[in-house]
Amino acid sequence: MNFDFTEEQVMLRDSVARLIQDDYSFDVRKGIAESEEGMSRDNWRTFAELGWLSIPFAEEQGGFGGDAVDVMLVMEQLGKGLVVEPYLATVLLFGGLLQKGGSAELQGEYIPKIIDGSCLGAFAYLERQSRFELSDVMTTATASDGGYTLNGEKVVVSNGVNADHVIVSARTSGEQSDENGISLFMVPADAPGLEKLAYRLMDGQLVANLVLKDVQVPAANLVGDLDQGFGLIEAVVTDATIALAAEAVGIMEQLNAKTLEYTKTRKQFGVAIGSFQALQHRMVETFMAYEQTKSLLYRAVCSITDEKEDTATAVHALKVMLDRAGKLVFSEAIQLHGGMGLTDELDIGHYAKRLMMINTTFGNGDYHQAQFNALSYN
Repeated sequence: MNFDFTEEQVMLRDSVARLIQDDYSFDVRKGIAESEEGMSRDNWRTFAELGWLSIPFAEEQGGFGGDAVDVMLVMEQLGKGLVVEPYLATVLLFGGLLQKGGSAELQGEYIPKIIDGSCLGAFAYLERQSRFELSDVMTTATASDGGYTLNGEKVVVSNGVNADHVIVSARTSGEQSDENGISLFMVPADAPGLEKLAYRLMDGQLVANLVLKDVQVPAANLVGDLDQGFGLIEAVVTDATIALAAEAVGIMEQLNAKTLEYTKTRKQFGVAIGSFQALQHRMVETFMAYEQTKSLLYRAVCSITDEKEDTATAVHALKVMLDRAGKLVFSEAIQLHGGMGLTDELDIGHYAKRLMMINTTFGNGDYHQAQFNALSYN
């Protein structure tokens, strides 16, 4: 199997890497994360000008026409810089739902705005009781006056604070955990009856809980087919999970590189601690964990285009490995840096916190292990 990237893909990867290196230092990132919006609008416009926001969209929609490999390369570099701008929430989740299930009218109205950076989006799917089950939906949508009335609550909505529009999953029929009966609706962020509660996660990301009280949306705002939203959600979340794993791989690479550099300069007993064989063995183990995760990431990406591969099984395996390897890499990085590895002033702890959040997004290792077992052995 050929893992060489095309010239265009190398240029794309290098363009992201250069911006991160030149304009997105840890101190700059920290300032952005602590700002009121938790993101930089100037950076977002720059992303649009460089064409990054257009990557997954079809050329006829004004996009780059990229595939999972292109998205992987971008997300890996964004992970290295701990970028807080809502690429996943707006481009891959919100934009992905529109591209895979939106009507021609919705696509024509919103995808060009995503590409030029003028529209920020979010996907509200999590509820307090749902944990990792995408089909556990209690928010309701009832038909009324040629449209729908939405009632319920969504939690931990990434980019929910800054989004101009939110795609909300709601139950239009069936019982609480039925896969059938879930529908998706485009909701303006300023819709009457929509309330936001903003807060920060442990990794500094700004999220929101959304409360919907008799929120009215027209029938034209239905994304996908009525009652058939689960398949669309599952497809987009699968793509997003692979993208998140790419971000995690970038973080793991940075943690390994920074830890290796530190062990070359930190001295005990008059010599660099990197010369101690026991510590060398530990660093080799973290490098192996990173490489194993990267290999499973490549397999998951290839499974999207290879009809012989089971994408679901590959993604579950990837998430299990990411959970195990991520914990090993960030814990060893902190241990080898000592107490300073946990200080707010050093970036090591921030990389570790972001890895922890990625591990629990779209299901943790235990959840995906159970799903993998069910697919492989039942």
